[in-house]
Amino acid sequence: MSDSRLLKELKLFKKGKVRDVYDLGQNLLIIATDRISCFDFILPTPIPGKGKILTKISSFWFSFLEDTVKNHIVATEIENLPGELRKYGKDIESRFMLARKCKVVPFECVVRGYISGSGWKEYSKNGHVCGIKLPEGLRESDKLPEPIFTPATKAESGHDENISFEYMINSIGRQLAEDIRRISFSIYNKANRYAEEKGIIIADTKFEFGIYEGDLILIDEVLTPDSSRFWPRDKFSPGRSQSSFDKQFVRDYLENSGWDKIPPVPPLPQDVVRRTQGKYMQALEILTGQNLPI
Repeated sequence: MSDSRLLKELKLFKKGKVRDVYDLGQNLLIIATDRISCFDFILPTPIPGKGKILTKISSFWFSFLEDTVKNHIVATEIENLPGELRKYGKDIESRFMLARKCKVVPFECVVRGYISGSGWKEYSKNGHVCGIKLPEGLRESDKLPEPIFTPATKAESGHDENISFEYMINSIGRQLAEDIRRISFSIYNKANRYAEEKGIIIADTKFEFGIYEGDLILIDEVLTPDSSRFWPRDKFSPGRSQSSFDKQFVRDYLENSGWDKIPPVPPLPQDVVRRTQGKYMQALEILTGQNLPI
């Protein structure tokens, strides 16, 4: 399912890069499609089953983290949908979340336990990441002395921009910003301990939060291969980029394809599609013990 045009009777709330969101009044219906985005572009080639895999992983983590932070989930099973939505069952099964509508905090809340990606690029230039001074001599992919919180702006289109924590405080207030940072660390630490026991390092990840009836809640997706860097623990070797269970494989293909990152985006070869699907499925199986027929 690369898009959800079959739900055209519903009121579209927002069409994101990989998710379509419908307005149901008090709640939202979030559909995870099989679209994949890289470098702020939606690729023309979907990854079959990707939306189902991400939904299964998110559902697992939302349940796992319930005693740490409340979340936006109302239902993830067809039988728990309002009656008028059940007719869409075969089209949206395993790829939807019925979620509470809330006031969204307008920041990506990024926690980094290892130095990689844009953080590594920034550190290589000036020894800082989002205004945080890090020890000298770190290698690419090194574990940080302790996780760091590096928020970013939430861009509806285009690229999210890293910001300082002070910028976040000035935007939403100190108490809320500090609560979000504290909870983000708690989520990351708990999830990474669990994942490492299963054989996966969560190098970094991003969370999104909202305010619902006065409470801070975890929203959107959580700890998926789209929002995180998942590294196999048994292959971890700092000083270079790492093999992963996330879409870094697609990024690497595009980087080496000769594409200049100007539209049109080239289609993905079927071998890249198949191997990417396999990496996402591995993450699901390792983290949750679940399998998913695609």
